[in-house]
Amino acid sequence: MPGVDFNIWASAHQERFENILNQLLPSSETTPRRLHSAMRYSVLGGGKRVRPLLAFAAGDFSGADSARVDIVAAAVEFIHAYSLVHDDMPCMDNDVLRRGKPTCHVEYDDATALLVGDSLQSLAFQLLAEHPLSDNATQQLAMIKLLTTASGSRGMAGGQAIDLASVGNQLSLPELELMHIHKTGALIRAAILLGAQCAPSLSETELAGLNRYGKCVGLAFQVVDDVLDSEADTATLGKTAGKDAKHDKPTYVTLLGVQAAKDMASELHQEALDALAGFGKSARRLCEMADFILLRKF
Repeated sequence: MPGVDFNIWASAHQERFENILNQLLPSSETTPRRLHSAMRYSVLGGGKRVRPLLAFAAGDFSGADSARVDIVAAAVEFIHAYSLVHDDMPCMDNDVLRRGKPTCHVEYDDATALLVGDSLQSLAFQLLAEHPLSDNATQQLAMIKLLTTASGSRGMAGGQAIDLASVGNQLSLPELELMHIHKTGALIRAAILLGAQCAPSLSETELAGLNRYGKCVGLAFQVVDDVLDSEADTATLGKTAGKDAKHDKPTYVTLLGVQAAKDMASELHQEALDALAGFGKSARRLCEMADFILLRKF
C-alpha cells in the first residue's frame, strides 16, 4: 500500500490485524473456557495497536514478508496486553478501567487476570518458535532473544519494578528516562526491529538507524502519555485519567511541567525523523508513525 494515505493505511492494518489476533487466540469454547474468554477480552476490541503498526511500518521499510510481520506483531501485542492486565491488578496500579471497559481482574477476578497475563506471554513466544520468521535459524533465535530481553527484567518488567520503587520519589531526568527506556521503550523498539528483521537482511546502517528511531519514538510515546494523563479526561483516554498524580508517581509532567514535556516530545520526534533521514521513501510509514505518536492527542 505504498501510495495510500496514512490514515487509510493504518485503519486497514488495524482492521486486518484484529482478525489475525482473533484467529491466533484460543477460542472461548476451548477448555479452560473462562481463561480463554478472559484472554480474548483483554486483547480484542480495543487499543490503537501502536506497536503492531510500528512493526508493519518497519516491515514496509525492509521489504519483509507481510505474513511473517503479522506473527511478530501479534507476539509483541500479546506481550503488551499481558503487561496491561498485570499492571492494572491491585498489587500494581490497582486500576478499574482499560480501553473504555472494566479491567480484566474487575471483569473476571484477580487469579484469572494473573493467569491471563501468564498465558498471553507464553502464547507470544509460542508464535515466535513455531512460525518461520527468517530463512536463517540463527537470525530467528536472535529475534526470539530480542523479545525476551525487551519483556524481562532488563526491559519492560524491569522498568515496571523501577516504577513501583519510585512512587513518592522525585527522579532526575536521566533516572526517569532510564525507567521508561525499559518500561515502555524496550517493547516499542523490539516491535520495530522485529518487523524489519523479518526481511532477509539489513545493513548495519539500516539497523543503527532503526535502533535510534526506536529509542526516540519509545521515549516520545511515554512523554506524550504523561501529558495526556495530566490533560485529557477519562472518557477520552479510555483509562483512569490523572492516576499518575494520584499515586504520586514521577512523570515528565511533574518533573518538567506540561509545556516543557511537550517540547521534549517534539524534540524526540525530530530526532526520530533525523535517524531515518538517509533512507528516502522506504521510511515513509515509520516517519508517519512518529507523527502519529506525537500528535495522537495534542
